[in-house]
Amino acid sequence: MCWYCGSPILDPNPLGRSLRCPECGKDLRVCRHCRFFLPGARGDCSEPNAEPPAEKDRGNFCDWFSLNARFRSPTPGEAGPREKAVSAKSAFDNLFKP
Repeated sequence: MCWYCGSPILDPNPLGRSLRCPECGKDLRVCRHCRFFLPGARGDCSEPNAEPPAEKDRGNFCDWFSLNARFRSPTPGEAGPREKAVSAKSAFDNLFKP
């Protein structure tokens, strides 16, 4: 499932660097989808030989990339909470419009 919108990843392993989610257009070969992604570790990566890229949600050329098995099953993604935050901010901003 896409880390952002939760739509299924139908492409087989290995994911190519140019693959994008058909629903939201986000890159699929990203650190967030890798089995070595570990927030809080050095560079957020548990693979000691990898040189993790700075942007974890953009496509990269990491030789150690391997799709995390949890993304083969449904996930809620992050789009829902972000949409709620955007709508809440919009409602707040509307309070101060003349």
